[in-house]
Amino acid sequence: MNDKTPEPTSDPDITPHDPAPPCPDYPPALEETALLTDEELAASREAALAHWDGRSDLWLFGYGSLIWNPGLPTLEAVRGKVHGYHRGLYLWSRVNRGTPEQPGLVLALDRGGSCTGMAFRLGGADATEHLDVLWRREMSMASYRPAWLPCTLADGRRVEALAFVMRRDATSYTGKLADPVIRTVFGCASGRYGTTLDYVSRTVEALRESGMPDRALEALLRRCHKNAGERE
Repeated sequence: MNDKTPEPTSDPDITPHDPAPPCPDYPPALEETALLTDEELAASREAALAHWDGRSDLWLFGYGSLIWNPGLPTLEAVRGKVHGYHRGLYLWSRVNRGTPEQPGLVLALDRGGSCTGMAFRLGGADATEHLDVLWRREMSMASYRPAWLPCTLADGRRVEALAFVMRRDATSYTGKLADPVIRTVFGCASGRYGTTLDYVSRTVEALRESGMPDRALEALLRRCHKNAGERE
């Protein structure tokens, strides 16, 4: 997901590896994308929350950086699982984890399969102001669409959780990328909040520490970064 960490971190174990040979499929040719205006963000938020009474608690499903950096106060944080969507590096990042010249990658939910993550319960009394911040974090580029997904919590409860799902019609949608492209991104892409490699490594660690390792993402990290094993 679009991530915002307070300060970029520097970890000697997470450094881009030696430059990879030129990759003919990178960088991608991306169209310019305008940021949503305050009015457009507010309209999007109001449409997504149309059924909410403004007082009840809300659930939010985190599958990427929200797991290790939710950025908002929560009443509960519980492992959860949604069906019909899976996690993957499907979104080009031209600001947070890359640049327009060397775009990075961040995680998104795409159709098919299932996904484990953290379900956060937000207190309804003060949710509005925090949802405004969340919308600016996740929806500024309109690459996602807000969706209420059935989510089964680790303790058996079933809730409707707000999640941000990849829009396949967005210009920043990657589709399925080949390993050489991802390897190149890991080796060079860095943006306002650090490298793509750091972002993926942090998410892999957070999932493992939460007791729900993503074996596919871990395997991708091992294949595409030669020093990934040092962090295991």
